[in-house]
Parts: sequence; structure tokens; C-alpha cells
Amino acid sequence: MKLKKRGTRIVLAVLVLIVVALLVWYFKRPAPPPQYLTAPVARMDIEEAVLASGTLEPITQVSVGAQVNGQLKALKVKLGDSVKKGQLLAEIDPAIQQNDLRNAQAGLQNVEAQRRAKEALLRQYDLALKRQQQMIASDASPRADLESAQAQLDSTRAELAAVDAQIAQSRVQVDTAQTNLGYTRIMAPMDGEIISVVTKEGQTVVSAQSAPTILIMANLDTMTIKAQISEADVVRVKAGQTVYFTILGVPERRFYARLRAIEPAPESINSSSSSSSAVYYNGLFDVANPNHVLRTSMTAQVSIVQGEAKQALTVPAAALGLRGKDGRYEVRVLKNGKVETRQVKAGLNNNVNAQVLAGLAGGEQVIIGEPVAGMMPPPGP
Repeated sequence: MKLKKRGTRIVLAVLVLIVVALLVWYFKRPAPPPQYLTAPVARMDIEEAVLASGTLEPITQVSVGAQVNGQLKALKVKLGDSVKKGQLLAEIDPAIQQNDLRNAQAGLQNVEAQRRAKEALLRQYDLALKRQQQMIASDASPRADLESAQAQLDSTRAELAAVDAQIAQSRVQVDTAQTNLGYTRIMAPMDGEIISVVTKEGQTVVSAQSAPTILIMANLDTMTIKAQISEADVVRVKAGQTVYFTILGVPERRFYARLRAIEPAPESINSSSSSSSAVYYNGLFDVANPNHVLRTSMTAQVSIVQGEAKQALTVPAAALGLRGKDGRYEVRVLKNGKVETRQVKAGLNNNVNAQVLAGLAGGEQVIIGEPVAGMMPPPGP
């Protein structure tokens, strides 16, 4: 029994010694080297661009309205039709305008008749004046009759001049009535496509203060894009720069153009929005649309190219550290398990990758992340 207990104590003592030895070894062992997150210096195409969001609009868009009152009698086109300049689009019931024209013509005829009557009186008074002049010469008539004849002639001449003015006014009224009658036939002001039908056949239009819109037509062969550029980026953008955009329907296709202009003031200048809101300036450019793939009010994801390089030496932008006074960046390189700090001259930077102009060689490993506990290797046996 004593031998058995003595053997158990020996085994326990040996186990304790083994555990103590393992603990001493674990805490005294050398720390493993840190495992950094790295990326290679590699060659790739790189592009730096200002990003913006834009809206597509036809280069020319016209709201075709009615300039006279009446019922829309006939609509000669439908949504999506292509039309030519001068083509009949719609007709308004011309009854009111026809009546106005007849009234104006009747008024003109009335004053013209009055003129003929005044001309007859004028001839009569002229003859009467001549007779009085002959009679006064032979003392056969009192001078008062001569003066009366002269006054009647002068008065009739003045009345004839007034009638001439009324005739001119009546002719203007006739021309206006004829023009208004012509407005009942609404013609296409340009070549284009009907993109909206606002007023239906049978509706009554009233143009008391402004011309009510009947149709909206546009030239879809060329589209204009208004790209909203933030105030932080607009200082880097200028007319003539290459620009491209994509649309949601075909995100893999790029539509290229040249920036035409930048509006000098933001759209918010005409609104009462708070001054603390974001400020955007519209950059304008045009793109051909021969197959009409691009449509009105589509959203465009716009890139205004600032620079590009083919197969340039690049590193992830996250590898760039502090920037010195000379414009170079600190970059840490992992070489043979040791960390070296380099001064690197960077070129294009699109916030994902940065072009390396000097300071690094292809294939070197740059540090883009610090070691974390989960990346440490487990202790050895």
C-alpha cells in the first residue's frame, strides 16, 4: 500500500514538473514575426477621374402649345412619331376664330363704305366752295356763305383722314383674326420626335395667360448631359476634357464625349435652399444618339478624365503614408521579413490604386495593413 502511494506521488510530481516546464517554455519563447497585410507592386492601366452624376436631355426640346382658345378637334400624331418641320400636328375647332375674322372683315367693309361716302361729300363741298368763290367775285353772295363752304370742306377732309385711320385699324384687326385662324392649325416647329402628349382630343384649351402645352417634341439625335460636379471637384475640371458615362441599362458600355462647358453658377442660385446644403455645378457635354438608345431623363454615371496611363507601375492607394514637403509619400516595404520605409514619388491616384513614378520596383511587397491578433501564428508544440 505504501509503495502504491509513493508511486502515485512520483507520477504527480513528474506531471507538475512537465506542466511547469511547458509554461516556462511558452512564456520565454521568442515572439513570432508580425504578419503584415501586403500587396505587390504591379503593372496595370490606371485612370484618374472626377466622378459625377448626370441627367440626359435632348439637345433641343420644345413644348408645342395653343395660342388660341377652343376645343382640340383633331390630333394628327401620336406618341413616338417622328415629324418634320411644318407638318400638321393638331387642329383646334376654328369656329370662334372664323367668326372673329368675319366680324373684322365686316368692320373693314363698313369703314371703307364710310370713306366712299366722305369722298362724295368732299367732292360736293369742293364744288360748293368753287361756286361761292365765283359768286363772291361778282358780289352775288355774302362772304359768310363762302366761309361756311370752306369750313364744310375742311371738316370733311379731317373726317376723311379719321376714316383712313379707322380703315388702317380695321385692316390690323383683319390680319390679327386671320393669324388667329391660322393658329388653329398647329404645325411642327422643327424636325423631331413626339415624346409626350399632354392634351387629348376633345379637351378645351384656354390660352388666357400662357399657351397651354399640347405636345412635347424633341430632337433625340443628339443628347445633352448635365453632370452635377461638386464644388470640391469643379476646380479640377475644364472645358475640352475627355468625358465618358454609363447608364443602368448597359453599364458595360461607355459613351465618350468632350466637356463643352461648365455653368458659372449652381442651379441652387435660383432656389431658396439653405446655404449649408451641398453645392453642385453643371458640366455640359453632348453625345450623338443615332439609334436613340439614350432616352430623356436617364441617369448617367459620369467620369471626367483627369489623366490616364497604360501598364503603369502601381500600388494600392492604402499603401501611401504621410506626404512630405517634396510631394513624396512614405511607403513601407516588407523585404526578407523586415520593414523598410521608402520615399515614393506618386503620379495618378484614383483612391484605389496609385501610379508609382519612382522609389519602388515591380514585384516588391508593400504594406497596406497592420498586423492583428488573428493573424499571429499559433504557438509551436
